[in-house]
Amino acid sequence: MTRGLPTLGRALAASPAFQARRDLAVPAPALLELPEKAVQFGTGAFLRGFVDFFLDAANRAGRFGGRVVMVGSTGSGRDQTVNDQDGLYTLSVQGIADGTPRREHRVVGSVSRALSAADEWPAVLACARAPELELVFSNTTEVGIALDEEDRADMDPPRSFPGKLARFLYERARAFEFDPARGVVVLPCELIEDNGDRLRAIVLALAERWGLGDEFARWIRESVPFCNTLVDRIVPGAPAGAQREEIVAELGYEDALLTACEPYRLFAIQAEGPVRERLGFAAADPGVVLTGDVGPFRERKVRLLNGAHTVTVSAALLAGCATVREAVEHEAVGRLLRRALFEEIAPFVEAPGADRFAREVLDRFANPYVQHALWDITLQATMKMRVRVVPSVLQYAARTGRAPESLAFGFAAYLRFMRGDLQAARREAGLPVPADDQGERIRGLWSALPDASPGALRALARAACADADTWGADLAAVPGFAEAVGDALERVHREGVAAALEAHLAAHAASPAR
Repeated sequence: MTRGLPTLGRALAASPAFQARRDLAVPAPALLELPEKAVQFGTGAFLRGFVDFFLDAANRAGRFGGRVVMVGSTGSGRDQTVNDQDGLYTLSVQGIADGTPRREHRVVGSVSRALSAADEWPAVLACARAPELELVFSNTTEVGIALDEEDRADMDPPRSFPGKLARFLYERARAFEFDPARGVVVLPCELIEDNGDRLRAIVLALAERWGLGDEFARWIRESVPFCNTLVDRIVPGAPAGAQREEIVAELGYEDALLTACEPYRLFAIQAEGPVRERLGFAAADPGVVLTGDVGPFRERKVRLLNGAHTVTVSAALLAGCATVREAVEHEAVGRLLRRALFEEIAPFVEAPGADRFAREVLDRFANPYVQHALWDITLQATMKMRVRVVPSVLQYAARTGRAPESLAFGFAAYLRFMRGDLQAARREAGLPVPADDQGERIRGLWSALPDASPGALRALARAACADADTWGADLAAVPGFAEAVGDALERVHREGVAAALEAHLAAHAASPAR
Protein backbone atom coordinates (compact mmCIF):
# COMPACT_ATOMS: atom_id res chain seq x y z
CA MET A 1 0.00 0.00 0.00
CA THR A 2 1.18 3.51 -0.83
CA ARG A 3 2.13 5.36 2.38
CA GLY A 4 2.01 9.00 3.41
CA LEU A 5 -0.98 9.96 1.26
CA PRO A 6 -4.16 11.66 2.47
CA THR A 7 -7.38 9.66 2.64
CA LEU A 8 -10.39 10.56 0.53
CA GLY A 9 -13.08 12.37 2.49
CA ARG A 10 -15.14 15.53 2.44
CA ALA A 11 -12.34 17.80 3.66
CA LEU A 12 -10.00 16.64 0.89
CA ALA A 13 -12.70 16.75 -1.80
CA ALA A 14 -13.78 20.28 -0.89
CA SER A 15 -10.26 21.70 -0.80
CA PRO A 16 -9.42 24.30 -3.48
CA ALA A 17 -6.51 22.22 -4.79
CA PHE A 18 -8.70 19.14 -5.19
CA GLN A 19 -11.50 21.13 -6.83
CA ALA A 20 -9.00 22.56 -9.29
CA ARG A 21 -7.87 19.16 -10.57
CA ARG A 22 -8.46 18.48 -14.25
CA ASP A 23 -7.32 14.85 -14.27
CA LEU A 24 -10.18 13.80 -12.01
CA ALA A 25 -13.96 14.39 -12.15
CA VAL A 26 -14.65 15.93 -8.74
CA PRO A 27 -18.12 16.78 -7.35
CA ALA A 28 -18.74 20.42 -6.49
CA PRO A 29 -19.02 21.01 -2.71
CA ALA A 30 -22.70 21.95 -3.07
CA LEU A 31 -23.48 18.45 -4.35
CA LEU A 32 -22.29 17.01 -1.04
CA GLU A 33 -25.04 18.93 0.79
CA LEU A 34 -28.00 17.61 -1.20
CA PRO A 35 -30.86 15.98 0.74
CA GLU A 36 -31.26 12.22 1.02
CA LYS A 37 -33.80 11.25 -1.67
CA ALA A 38 -32.93 7.58 -2.23
CA VAL A 39 -32.19 4.45 -0.23
CA GLN A 40 -30.35 1.43 -1.58
CA PHE A 41 -30.23 -2.01 -0.01
CA GLY A 42 -26.65 -3.04 -0.67
CA THR A 43 -23.22 -1.43 -0.32
CA GLY A 44 -21.25 -3.56 -2.76
CA ALA A 45 -19.18 -2.76 -5.81
CA PHE A 46 -21.95 -3.21 -8.35
CA LEU A 47 -24.22 -0.54 -6.90
CA ARG A 48 -21.25 1.79 -6.46
CA GLY A 49 -20.33 1.38 -10.12
CA PHE A 50 -23.90 1.46 -11.35
CA VAL A 51 -26.76 3.14 -9.46
CA ASP A 52 -24.57 5.55 -7.50
CA PHE A 53 -22.72 6.44 -10.70
CA PHE A 54 -26.01 7.30 -12.43
CA LEU A 55 -27.24 9.39 -9.51
CA ASP A 56 -23.91 11.22 -9.38
CA ALA A 57 -24.20 12.02 -13.08
CA ALA A 58 -27.78 13.20 -12.57
CA ASN A 59 -26.77 15.50 -9.71
CA ARG A 60 -24.00 17.05 -11.79
CA ALA A 61 -26.52 17.65 -14.59
CA GLY A 62 -29.15 19.08 -12.24
CA ARG A 63 -31.52 16.18 -12.93
CA PHE A 64 -31.97 14.65 -9.48
CA GLY A 65 -30.83 16.86 -6.63
CA GLY A 66 -30.41 14.21 -3.98
CA ARG A 67 -28.14 11.63 -2.41
CA VAL A 68 -28.58 8.01 -1.47
CA VAL A 69 -28.35 6.22 1.89
CA MET A 70 -26.72 2.78 1.64
CA VAL A 71 -28.10 -0.03 3.81
CA GLY A 72 -25.73 -2.92 4.44
CA SER A 73 -27.04 -6.36 5.35
CA THR A 74 -24.08 -8.73 4.97
CA GLY A 75 -22.04 -7.72 8.01
CA SER A 76 -19.08 -6.89 5.77
CA GLY A 77 -18.24 -3.75 7.75
CA ARG A 78 -18.29 -1.79 4.51
CA ASP A 79 -20.84 0.62 5.97
CA GLN A 80 -18.23 1.88 8.41
CA THR A 81 -15.71 2.37 5.60
CA VAL A 82 -18.29 4.36 3.65
CA ASN A 83 -18.87 6.61 6.62
CA ASP A 84 -15.15 6.99 7.32
CA GLN A 85 -14.85 8.51 3.83
CA ASP A 86 -18.02 10.64 4.16
CA GLY A 87 -19.70 8.54 1.47
CA LEU A 88 -17.08 9.43 -1.13
CA TYR A 89 -15.21 6.95 -3.30
CA THR A 90 -13.37 6.86 -6.60
CA LEU A 91 -14.77 5.08 -9.64
CA SER A 92 -12.08 4.06 -12.11
CA VAL A 93 -13.66 3.50 -15.52
CA GLN A 94 -11.39 1.22 -17.50
CA GLY A 95 -11.89 -0.63 -20.74
CA ILE A 96 -12.38 -0.45 -24.49
CA ALA A 97 -14.90 1.96 -25.99
CA ASP A 98 -15.36 2.02 -29.78
CA GLY A 99 -12.13 0.07 -30.14
CA THR A 100 -10.08 2.58 -28.14
CA PRO A 101 -8.66 2.00 -24.62
CA ARG A 102 -10.30 4.33 -22.13
CA ARG A 103 -9.42 5.09 -18.54
CA GLU A 104 -10.78 7.88 -16.38
CA HIS A 105 -11.29 8.50 -12.69
CA ARG A 106 -14.31 10.06 -10.98
CA VAL A 107 -15.03 10.86 -7.34
CA VAL A 108 -18.65 9.86 -6.79
CA GLY A 109 -20.50 12.21 -4.44
CA SER A 110 -24.02 10.80 -4.57
CA VAL A 111 -23.77 8.73 -1.36
CA SER A 112 -24.52 10.50 1.91
CA ARG A 113 -23.86 7.71 4.43
CA ALA A 114 -24.28 4.00 5.12
CA LEU A 115 -26.28 2.18 7.76
CA SER A 116 -26.05 -1.37 9.06
CA ALA A 117 -29.43 -3.09 8.98
CA ALA A 118 -28.33 -5.42 11.75
CA ASP A 119 -27.04 -2.72 14.10
CA GLU A 120 -28.98 0.39 13.08
CA TRP A 121 -32.43 -0.81 12.04
CA PRO A 122 -34.25 2.09 13.80
CA ALA A 123 -32.11 4.51 11.76
CA VAL A 124 -33.04 2.63 8.58
CA LEU A 125 -36.72 2.97 9.46
CA ALA A 126 -36.15 6.67 10.13
CA CYS A 127 -35.11 6.98 6.46
CA ALA A 128 -38.52 5.58 5.52
CA ARG A 129 -40.13 8.51 7.32
CA ALA A 130 -38.12 11.16 5.44
CA PRO A 131 -40.45 13.36 3.37
CA GLU A 132 -37.85 13.79 0.61
CA LEU A 133 -37.50 10.06 -0.14
CA GLU A 134 -38.35 9.17 -3.76
CA LEU A 135 -36.48 6.03 -4.84
CA VAL A 136 -35.49 2.64 -3.41
CA PHE A 137 -32.82 0.51 -5.14
CA SER A 138 -31.50 -2.94 -4.32
CA ASN A 139 -28.85 -5.45 -5.30
CA THR A 140 -29.04 -8.15 -2.66
CA THR A 141 -27.31 -11.11 -4.24
CA GLU A 142 -26.58 -12.70 -0.88
CA VAL A 143 -30.30 -13.16 -0.19
CA GLY A 144 -32.10 -12.40 -3.42
CA ILE A 145 -35.73 -11.89 -4.23
CA ALA A 146 -37.28 -14.86 -2.44
CA LEU A 147 -39.98 -15.44 0.15
CA ASP A 148 -38.63 -16.40 3.56
CA GLU A 149 -41.33 -18.43 5.29
CA GLU A 150 -39.81 -17.69 8.70
CA ASP A 151 -39.60 -13.90 8.33
CA ARG A 152 -41.52 -11.75 10.81
CA ALA A 153 -42.36 -8.06 10.93
CA ASP A 154 -41.27 -7.79 14.58
CA MET A 155 -37.73 -8.94 13.85
CA ASP A 156 -35.10 -6.25 14.23
CA PRO A 157 -34.56 -6.41 11.27
CA PRO A 158 -36.49 -9.01 9.25
CA ARG A 159 -34.18 -11.68 7.81
CA SER A 160 -34.73 -11.38 4.08
CA PHE A 161 -34.41 -8.39 1.79
CA PRO A 162 -38.13 -8.51 0.81
CA GLY A 163 -38.93 -8.67 4.52
CA LYS A 164 -36.80 -5.61 5.22
CA LEU A 165 -38.39 -3.79 2.31
CA ALA A 166 -41.94 -4.68 3.39
CA ARG A 167 -41.26 -3.40 6.91
CA PHE A 168 -39.55 -0.27 5.51
CA LEU A 169 -42.50 0.54 3.24
CA TYR A 170 -45.00 -0.12 6.03
CA GLU A 171 -43.11 2.36 8.21
CA ARG A 172 -43.42 4.97 5.47
CA ALA A 173 -47.07 4.25 4.76
CA ARG A 174 -48.02 4.65 8.43
CA ALA A 175 -45.86 7.76 8.91
CA PHE A 176 -47.75 9.57 6.15
CA GLU A 177 -51.15 7.97 6.81
CA PHE A 178 -51.08 6.04 3.53
CA ASP A 179 -50.88 9.24 1.46
CA PRO A 180 -50.59 8.22 -2.23
CA ALA A 181 -48.26 11.16 -2.86
CA ARG A 182 -45.71 9.64 -0.46
CA GLY A 183 -45.25 6.43 -2.43
CA VAL A 184 -41.73 5.67 -3.66
CA VAL A 185 -40.50 3.98 -6.84
CA VAL A 186 -38.77 0.64 -6.22
CA LEU A 187 -36.01 -0.29 -8.68
CA PRO A 188 -34.52 -3.74 -7.98
CA CYS A 189 -31.22 -4.44 -9.72
CA GLU A 190 -31.08 -8.19 -9.14
CA LEU A 191 -30.58 -10.19 -12.32
CA ILE A 192 -33.89 -11.99 -12.06
CA GLU A 193 -36.50 -11.95 -14.80
CA ASP A 194 -39.50 -9.74 -13.91
CA ASN A 195 -37.63 -8.65 -10.79
CA GLY A 196 -40.01 -5.81 -9.96
CA ASP A 197 -43.14 -7.91 -10.37
CA ARG A 198 -41.69 -10.72 -8.29
CA LEU A 199 -40.53 -8.40 -5.52
CA ARG A 200 -43.94 -6.71 -5.33
CA ALA A 201 -45.67 -10.10 -5.11
CA ILE A 202 -43.45 -11.14 -2.19
CA VAL A 203 -43.93 -7.85 -0.36
CA LEU A 204 -47.72 -8.23 -0.71
CA ALA A 205 -47.53 -11.86 0.43
CA LEU A 206 -45.58 -10.81 3.52
CA ALA A 207 -48.03 -7.99 4.19
CA GLU A 208 -50.87 -10.52 4.22
CA ARG A 209 -48.94 -13.01 6.39
CA TRP A 210 -48.00 -10.27 8.83
CA GLY A 211 -51.50 -8.82 9.00
CA LEU A 212 -50.44 -5.33 7.92
CA GLY A 213 -53.92 -4.56 6.64
CA ASP A 214 -55.80 -3.93 3.42
CA GLU A 215 -54.97 -0.22 3.43
CA PHE A 216 -51.25 -0.97 3.25
CA ALA A 217 -51.75 -3.53 0.49
CA ARG A 218 -53.79 -1.00 -1.48
CA TRP A 219 -51.09 1.66 -0.95
CA ILE A 220 -48.45 -0.74 -2.30
CA ARG A 221 -50.55 -1.63 -5.36
CA GLU A 222 -51.61 1.91 -6.22
CA SER A 223 -48.84 4.20 -4.97
CA VAL A 224 -45.57 2.23 -5.04
CA PRO A 225 -44.43 1.26 -8.55
CA PHE A 226 -42.10 -1.75 -8.65
CA CYS A 227 -40.25 -1.47 -11.97
CA ASN A 228 -38.87 -4.45 -13.84
CA THR A 229 -35.28 -3.71 -14.80
CA LEU A 230 -32.35 -5.10 -16.74
CA VAL A 231 -28.89 -4.11 -15.48
CA ASP A 232 -25.68 -4.59 -17.42
CA ARG A 233 -22.23 -3.43 -16.44
CA ILE A 234 -19.10 -5.34 -15.52
CA VAL A 235 -17.93 -4.03 -12.14
CA PRO A 236 -15.00 -6.18 -10.97
CA GLY A 237 -14.70 -4.14 -7.78
CA ALA A 238 -11.46 -3.15 -6.10
CA PRO A 239 -8.32 -3.29 -8.26
CA ALA A 240 -5.58 -5.38 -6.69
CA GLY A 241 -1.82 -5.56 -6.57
CA ALA A 242 0.20 -3.52 -9.02
CA GLN A 243 -2.90 -2.18 -10.74
CA ARG A 244 -4.16 -0.67 -7.49
CA GLU A 245 -0.77 0.80 -6.64
CA GLU A 246 -0.61 2.41 -10.08
CA ILE A 247 -4.04 4.00 -9.72
CA VAL A 248 -3.39 5.22 -6.16
CA ALA A 249 -0.11 6.79 -7.25
CA GLU A 250 -1.96 8.50 -10.08
CA LEU A 251 -4.73 9.73 -7.77
CA GLY A 252 -2.43 10.93 -5.01
CA TYR A 253 -4.69 9.80 -2.16
CA GLU A 254 -5.85 6.62 -0.45
CA ASP A 255 -9.33 5.26 -1.09
CA ALA A 256 -10.48 2.09 0.67
CA LEU A 257 -13.53 1.99 -1.62
CA LEU A 258 -11.69 2.40 -4.94
CA THR A 259 -13.93 0.70 -7.49
CA ALA A 260 -13.17 -0.33 -11.08
CA CYS A 261 -15.77 -0.78 -13.81
CA GLU A 262 -16.02 -0.98 -17.58
CA PRO A 263 -17.22 1.98 -19.69
CA TYR A 264 -20.31 0.16 -20.98
CA ARG A 265 -23.47 0.49 -18.90
CA LEU A 266 -27.17 -0.17 -19.44
CA PHE A 267 -29.97 0.38 -16.97
CA ALA A 268 -33.21 -0.55 -18.77
CA ILE A 269 -36.23 0.36 -16.66
CA GLN A 270 -39.76 -0.71 -17.52
CA ALA A 271 -41.79 2.40 -16.79
CA GLU A 272 -44.72 4.11 -18.43
CA GLY A 273 -46.92 7.16 -17.90
CA PRO A 274 -46.56 8.99 -14.60
CA VAL A 275 -43.79 6.67 -13.39
CA ARG A 276 -41.45 7.99 -16.07
CA GLU A 277 -41.91 11.50 -14.73
CA ARG A 278 -40.67 10.30 -11.33
CA LEU A 279 -37.41 9.02 -12.80
CA GLY A 280 -35.83 12.33 -13.74
CA PHE A 281 -32.33 11.00 -13.07
CA ALA A 282 -32.67 8.82 -16.18
CA ALA A 283 -32.19 11.76 -18.53
CA ALA A 284 -28.65 12.46 -17.32
CA ASP A 285 -26.90 9.48 -18.88
CA PRO A 286 -27.52 7.61 -22.15
CA GLY A 287 -26.97 4.34 -20.32
CA VAL A 288 -30.38 4.68 -18.62
CA VAL A 289 -33.24 3.67 -20.91
CA LEU A 290 -36.91 3.98 -19.98
CA THR A 291 -38.99 1.50 -21.94
CA GLY A 292 -42.38 -0.12 -22.00
CA ASP A 293 -40.79 -3.58 -22.05
CA VAL A 294 -37.36 -4.67 -20.80
CA GLY A 295 -37.84 -8.05 -22.49
CA PRO A 296 -36.00 -7.18 -25.72
CA PHE A 297 -33.07 -5.77 -23.75
CA ARG A 298 -32.94 -8.96 -21.70
CA GLU A 299 -33.06 -11.09 -24.83
CA ARG A 300 -30.26 -9.05 -26.40
CA LYS A 301 -28.02 -9.42 -23.37
CA VAL A 302 -28.75 -13.10 -22.77
CA ARG A 303 -28.47 -14.13 -26.42
CA LEU A 304 -25.49 -11.98 -27.42
CA LEU A 305 -23.29 -11.40 -24.38
CA ASN A 306 -24.15 -14.43 -22.28
CA GLY A 307 -24.73 -16.65 -25.30
CA ALA A 308 -21.36 -15.77 -26.81
CA HIS A 309 -19.70 -16.63 -23.51
CA THR A 310 -21.47 -19.97 -23.28
CA VAL A 311 -21.02 -21.17 -26.84
CA THR A 312 -17.26 -20.54 -26.87
CA VAL A 313 -16.15 -21.28 -23.31
CA SER A 314 -15.67 -25.04 -23.81
CA ALA A 315 -13.68 -24.63 -27.01
CA ALA A 316 -11.58 -21.93 -25.35
CA LEU A 317 -10.77 -24.10 -22.32
CA LEU A 318 -9.97 -27.09 -24.53
CA ALA A 319 -7.66 -24.81 -26.53
CA GLY A 320 -5.78 -23.79 -23.37
CA CYS A 321 -7.23 -20.33 -22.79
CA ALA A 322 -7.77 -19.15 -19.21
CA THR A 323 -9.69 -15.86 -19.53
CA VAL A 324 -12.31 -14.34 -21.79
CA ARG A 325 -9.74 -11.89 -23.09
CA GLU A 326 -7.40 -14.74 -24.05
CA ALA A 327 -10.27 -16.43 -25.88
CA VAL A 328 -11.05 -13.27 -27.86
CA GLU A 329 -7.39 -12.83 -28.77
CA HIS A 330 -6.84 -16.52 -29.62
CA GLU A 331 -6.54 -16.71 -33.41
CA ALA A 332 -8.95 -19.60 -33.91
CA VAL A 333 -11.24 -19.29 -30.85
CA GLY A 334 -11.63 -15.57 -31.52
CA ARG A 335 -12.70 -16.27 -35.11
CA LEU A 336 -15.21 -18.86 -33.90
CA LEU A 337 -16.61 -16.33 -31.44
CA ARG A 338 -16.94 -13.62 -34.08
CA ARG A 339 -18.52 -15.95 -36.62
CA ALA A 340 -21.08 -17.28 -34.16
CA LEU A 341 -21.85 -13.81 -32.82
CA PHE A 342 -22.18 -11.90 -36.08
CA GLU A 343 -23.36 -14.60 -38.49
CA GLU A 344 -25.55 -16.87 -36.40
CA ILE A 345 -26.81 -14.95 -33.35
CA ALA A 346 -27.05 -11.19 -33.85
CA PRO A 347 -28.98 -11.20 -37.17
CA PHE A 348 -31.75 -13.24 -35.55
CA VAL A 349 -32.16 -11.32 -32.28
CA GLU A 350 -35.33 -9.27 -32.46
CA ALA A 351 -34.18 -6.46 -30.21
CA PRO A 352 -33.09 -2.90 -30.98
CA GLY A 353 -29.41 -2.33 -31.69
CA ALA A 354 -28.42 -6.01 -31.76
CA ASP A 355 -25.54 -5.58 -34.21
CA ARG A 356 -24.06 -2.61 -32.37
CA PHE A 357 -24.46 -4.45 -29.08
CA ALA A 358 -22.58 -7.40 -30.58
CA ARG A 359 -19.70 -5.09 -31.50
CA GLU A 360 -19.69 -3.70 -27.97
CA VAL A 361 -19.59 -7.26 -26.61
CA LEU A 362 -16.28 -7.84 -28.38
CA ASP A 363 -14.84 -4.66 -26.87
CA ARG A 364 -16.02 -5.74 -23.44
CA PHE A 365 -14.61 -9.24 -23.80
CA ALA A 366 -11.25 -7.77 -24.85
CA ASN A 367 -11.07 -5.39 -21.87
CA PRO A 368 -7.44 -5.55 -20.68
CA TYR A 369 -8.46 -4.42 -17.19
CA VAL A 370 -10.96 -7.24 -16.54
CA GLN A 371 -9.65 -10.76 -15.98
CA HIS A 372 -12.80 -12.87 -16.40
CA ALA A 373 -11.91 -16.51 -15.75
CA LEU A 374 -13.39 -18.97 -18.23
CA TRP A 375 -13.89 -21.58 -15.54
CA ASP A 376 -16.30 -19.20 -13.79
CA ILE A 377 -18.50 -19.21 -16.90
CA THR A 378 -18.84 -23.00 -16.72
CA LEU A 379 -20.93 -22.73 -13.56
CA GLN A 380 -24.22 -24.49 -14.44
CA ALA A 381 -22.99 -24.81 -18.03
CA THR A 382 -25.81 -27.09 -19.15
CA MET A 383 -28.60 -24.80 -18.02
CA LYS A 384 -26.75 -21.84 -19.54
CA MET A 385 -26.56 -23.70 -22.86
CA ARG A 386 -30.32 -24.27 -22.73
CA VAL A 387 -31.22 -20.68 -21.85
CA ARG A 388 -28.55 -18.76 -23.74
CA VAL A 389 -27.68 -20.77 -26.86
CA VAL A 390 -30.50 -23.17 -27.74
CA PRO A 391 -32.91 -20.28 -28.60
CA SER A 392 -30.34 -18.99 -31.11
CA VAL A 393 -30.04 -22.46 -32.69
CA LEU A 394 -33.81 -22.68 -33.07
CA GLN A 395 -34.21 -19.12 -34.35
CA TYR A 396 -31.44 -19.52 -36.93
CA ALA A 397 -32.93 -22.77 -38.20
CA ALA A 398 -36.45 -21.34 -38.31
CA ARG A 399 -35.30 -18.41 -40.43
CA THR A 400 -32.82 -20.18 -42.73
CA GLY A 401 -33.96 -23.80 -42.81
CA ARG A 402 -30.49 -25.09 -41.93
CA ALA A 403 -28.23 -25.64 -38.94
CA PRO A 404 -25.96 -22.90 -37.56
CA GLU A 405 -22.54 -24.48 -38.10
CA SER A 406 -20.52 -22.48 -35.57
CA LEU A 407 -23.13 -22.88 -32.85
CA ALA A 408 -23.02 -26.60 -33.66
CA PHE A 409 -19.24 -26.59 -33.21
CA GLY A 410 -19.59 -24.79 -29.88
CA PHE A 411 -22.19 -27.36 -28.82
CA ALA A 412 -19.83 -30.20 -29.83
CA ALA A 413 -17.01 -28.62 -27.80
CA TYR A 414 -19.39 -28.44 -24.84
CA LEU A 415 -20.14 -32.17 -25.21
CA ARG A 416 -16.41 -32.96 -25.31
CA PHE A 417 -15.83 -30.77 -22.27
CA MET A 418 -18.55 -32.68 -20.41
CA ARG A 419 -16.51 -35.87 -20.72
CA GLY A 420 -14.72 -34.46 -17.69
CA ASP A 421 -11.00 -34.63 -18.51
CA LEU A 422 -10.34 -30.98 -17.67
CA GLN A 423 -12.48 -31.19 -14.56
CA ALA A 424 -10.54 -34.22 -13.30
CA ALA A 425 -7.20 -32.49 -13.87
CA ARG A 426 -8.45 -29.42 -12.04
CA ARG A 427 -9.57 -31.48 -9.05
CA GLU A 428 -6.22 -33.26 -8.96
CA ALA A 429 -4.56 -29.84 -8.76
CA GLY A 430 -6.74 -28.99 -5.76
CA LEU A 431 -8.76 -26.39 -7.64
CA PRO A 432 -12.54 -26.04 -7.43
CA VAL A 433 -14.76 -27.20 -10.28
CA PRO A 434 -17.94 -25.16 -10.80
CA ALA A 435 -21.17 -27.08 -10.31
CA ASP A 436 -23.34 -28.21 -13.22
CA ASP A 437 -26.48 -29.65 -11.67
CA GLN A 438 -28.27 -30.25 -14.97
CA GLY A 439 -25.32 -31.94 -16.69
CA GLU A 440 -25.75 -35.44 -15.30
CA ARG A 441 -27.58 -36.79 -18.35
CA ILE A 442 -24.79 -35.63 -20.65
CA ARG A 443 -22.13 -37.07 -18.37
CA GLY A 444 -24.13 -40.30 -18.37
CA LEU A 445 -23.87 -40.53 -22.15
CA TRP A 446 -20.08 -40.52 -21.85
CA SER A 447 -20.17 -43.14 -19.10
CA ALA A 448 -22.28 -45.42 -21.33
CA LEU A 449 -20.15 -44.89 -24.48
CA PRO A 450 -19.14 -48.36 -25.69
CA ASP A 451 -16.02 -47.12 -27.50
CA ALA A 452 -14.56 -43.98 -29.06
CA SER A 453 -15.26 -45.00 -32.66
CA PRO A 454 -16.62 -42.35 -35.03
CA GLY A 455 -19.97 -44.11 -35.11
CA ALA A 456 -20.25 -44.18 -31.33
CA LEU A 457 -19.32 -40.51 -31.00
CA ARG A 458 -21.86 -39.48 -33.62
CA ALA A 459 -24.50 -41.57 -31.84
CA LEU A 460 -23.63 -39.80 -28.58
CA ALA A 461 -24.02 -36.43 -30.29
CA ARG A 462 -27.42 -37.39 -31.71
CA ALA A 463 -28.63 -38.70 -28.35
CA ALA A 464 -27.51 -35.51 -26.64
CA CYS A 465 -29.22 -33.33 -29.24
CA ALA A 466 -32.44 -35.35 -28.99
CA ASP A 467 -32.68 -34.87 -25.20
CA ALA A 468 -35.66 -32.51 -25.20
CA ASP A 469 -35.94 -32.67 -21.41
CA THR A 470 -32.49 -31.13 -21.05
CA TRP A 471 -32.77 -28.53 -23.84
CA GLY A 472 -36.49 -27.76 -23.87
CA ALA A 473 -36.50 -28.75 -27.55
CA ASP A 474 -35.47 -31.70 -29.73
CA LEU A 475 -32.31 -30.34 -31.36
CA ALA A 476 -32.02 -33.51 -33.42
CA ALA A 477 -35.11 -32.29 -35.28
CA VAL A 478 -33.23 -29.19 -36.45
CA PRO A 479 -32.17 -29.99 -40.03
CA GLY A 480 -28.48 -30.95 -40.07
CA PHE A 481 -27.72 -29.88 -36.50
CA ALA A 482 -27.09 -33.29 -34.95
CA GLU A 483 -24.99 -34.27 -37.96
CA ALA A 484 -22.87 -31.10 -37.69
CA VAL A 485 -22.44 -31.65 -33.94
CA GLY A 486 -21.47 -35.28 -34.51
CA ASP A 487 -18.90 -34.44 -37.20
CA ALA A 488 -17.33 -31.75 -35.01
CA LEU A 489 -17.31 -33.94 -31.90
CA GLU A 490 -15.65 -36.81 -33.73
CA ARG A 491 -12.99 -34.49 -35.13
CA VAL A 492 -12.35 -32.76 -31.79
CA HIS A 493 -11.98 -36.16 -30.15
CA ARG A 494 -9.70 -37.52 -32.88
CA GLU A 495 -7.52 -34.49 -33.72
CA GLY A 496 -7.92 -32.12 -30.78
CA VAL A 497 -9.85 -28.89 -30.63
CA ALA A 498 -7.21 -26.76 -32.36
CA ALA A 499 -7.10 -28.86 -35.55
CA ALA A 500 -10.86 -29.38 -35.53
CA LEU A 501 -11.43 -25.66 -35.13
CA GLU A 502 -9.10 -24.81 -37.98
CA ALA A 503 -10.89 -27.29 -40.21
CA HIS A 504 -14.26 -25.81 -39.23
CA LEU A 505 -13.16 -22.26 -39.95
CA ALA A 506 -11.61 -23.27 -43.26
CA ALA A 507 -14.80 -25.01 -44.34
CA HIS A 508 -17.09 -22.14 -43.36
CA ALA A 509 -16.12 -18.63 -44.34
CA ALA A 510 -15.41 -16.51 -41.26
CA SER A 511 -17.24 -13.27 -40.60
CA PRO A 512 -15.96 -10.10 -42.23
CA ALA A 513 -13.69 -8.06 -39.97
CA ARG A 514 -15.76 -6.22 -37.42
